[in-house]
Amino acid sequence: MTAPLPSATWITPLDPDLDPLAAPDGIRVAVKDCIDVAGVITTAGSPAVAAVAEPAPVDAPCLELARAAGARIVGKANLHELCFGATGINPHYGTPENPLDRRRIPGGSSSGSAVAVAGGEAEVGIGTDTAGSIRNPAACCGIAGLKTTFGLVPVEGVRPLAPSLDTVGVLARDVADLAAGATLLDPRLTDTALVASPTAGRLRLPDTDPTIDAAIDSALIEAGIEVVDIELPGWDAAHAAAITVLFGEALIVNDDIWRHHHAVLGDDLVERFTFAQAISPAELGDARARREPWRSELAEVLGTVGLIVLPTMTAYPARVGRHAVAPNPACPAINLAGHPALSLPVPSGGLMPASIQLVAPDHHEPRLLATAAVIEAAVT
Repeated sequence: MTAPLPSATWITPLDPDLDPLAAPDGIRVAVKDCIDVAGVITTAGSPAVAAVAEPAPVDAPCLELARAAGARIVGKANLHELCFGATGINPHYGTPENPLDRRRIPGGSSSGSAVAVAGGEAEVGIGTDTAGSIRNPAACCGIAGLKTTFGLVPVEGVRPLAPSLDTVGVLARDVADLAAGATLLDPRLTDTALVASPTAGRLRLPDTDPTIDAAIDSALIEAGIEVVDIELPGWDAAHAAAITVLFGEALIVNDDIWRHHHAVLGDDLVERFTFAQAISPAELGDARARREPWRSELAEVLGTVGLIVLPTMTAYPARVGRHAVAPNPACPAINLAGHPALSLPVPSGGLMPASIQLVAPDHHEPRLLATAAVIEAAVT
């Protein structure tokens, strides 16, 4: 079922013409290689996992509807090792090249899925988002990405990173394909009565590149969305709590790899797990307990505006070799809350677009998609 494709985009390329479940005219789908595809090993982008992996006996449940629709799975896409990083740099399987600028990071951890979509090798990428792992590469590669409501899409058959934060979502070049991909996960994500939000609460993050802020503001004006500036006093605490949960749970999930196979991990993973060792059980418990107060703060704001708008990334993608390993400051707090979020490219006057992030209450993915469609139409 494999077919050679000379690209770091893929860990295991697949030939859908040899797949009896694929329709000749089915939508092409790239599946992040932390999600089980029947008959293929799941590597999670790590030799430590690949060395002991057996071919998956069945597809992950999140692929059930895609299979039923005759989707053409074109490969298991590359990713940041163990899903644990925002750059998409993988020292073992190579780094997918950002189609907008090969000198820049593709974003992670769903890097291969994003690059496959941005480069035209797939219409839809299915990936995971624990602290921005769909939204980061969407922003870096100039495409759209949807993080779904926590717990909505099943994560069985998906290698975990931080179970309190893990979600499955989709990437696509535009909102129409994003909606098509979302339907393959769960039809509830694309209610037929889509209604865009007429209002948005604009959150301004410190140290954001001014051209990114200006691009977001311009897109909202062109789309005719009424904007209300908001403040979220709990943002910094929520971000810190999300990072503690991310690192603390990642170490628990990967304890065996860290204790017995850390010599084969990439340097950035060694740095992350070393940091995670300093997190005490009490600190992890306190961080998890921040979720409900944070959700209450967001609920108060979302009760007065249709959705919250902020950058997906506060800076343009870094150059490969000059990238930092710190998590993106614009995404993890949303994962702590569990709310759905959508990233969408908007023009910023240069080669690299900016990326606008829309956040809605739980199970309001249709509102996100409808609003994104209005913005997309206004700026293109």
